[in-house]
Amino acid sequence: MDLFPLWNSLRIAAISALLVFLLGVAAARWVSKAPRGLKAALDVLFTLPLVLPPTVVGYLLILLLGPEHALGAALLRLFGAKILMRWWAAVLAVSVVVFPLMYRTARGAFESFNEDLADAGRTLGLSDAYIFWHIRMPVCRPGIAAGLVLAFARALGEYGATSMVVGFIPGRTATVATQVAFLWQNQGYTEAGRRALLFWICINVAISAAVLVTVNLLERRSPRHGS
Repeated sequence: MDLFPLWNSLRIAAISALLVFLLGVAAARWVSKAPRGLKAALDVLFTLPLVLPPTVVGYLLILLLGPEHALGAALLRLFGAKILMRWWAAVLAVSVVVFPLMYRTARGAFESFNEDLADAGRTLGLSDAYIFWHIRMPVCRPGIAAGLVLAFARALGEYGATSMVVGFIPGRTATVATQVAFLWQNQGYTEAGRRALLFWICINVAISAAVLVTVNLLERRSPRHGS
């Protein structure tokens, strides 16, 4: 059994989760401090990929990164880099799709933080940077960690945008999700195909169940922000 789709899915999900963790936490902190009007506009912008069909996100990325379009053509001309149909294009597509999960979870954690704790730190002469890293982040950590785990799980199962920008190339771009779709469409009528399909489905279900257990454990450990 070729396990490349599992390895590729884990690789794409891990890199994407790291990217959206860094960008999502930064965006959530920035938006939580923004004026009301700007906050509403940014919230719509950052959350939009959550409600758009993943295939629409994938098509927009093709319009942006395709070699016949401006940005894709510039990357090809300057660096000789063709983005589409490469596994790292899936990292970009998945990151766009799962970013809203990390952003909204982190924003919820920051907005539920008891600001009296930060004010108490300032009266003691602590800098805002120290308060953020040593007070705000530890208190909000369980919620942010839950968002990271959910983003990783969603990245692992992403199909729509991934199939648009990287397709299905065995040994190069195949993921668990695209492998399942390929087996169903091409070999689902054979006994061997059904066994392979069941194998990959079981892997996906097992990972998803482990993620849900992890999220539940993190929520149980989450302190009351208002305490």
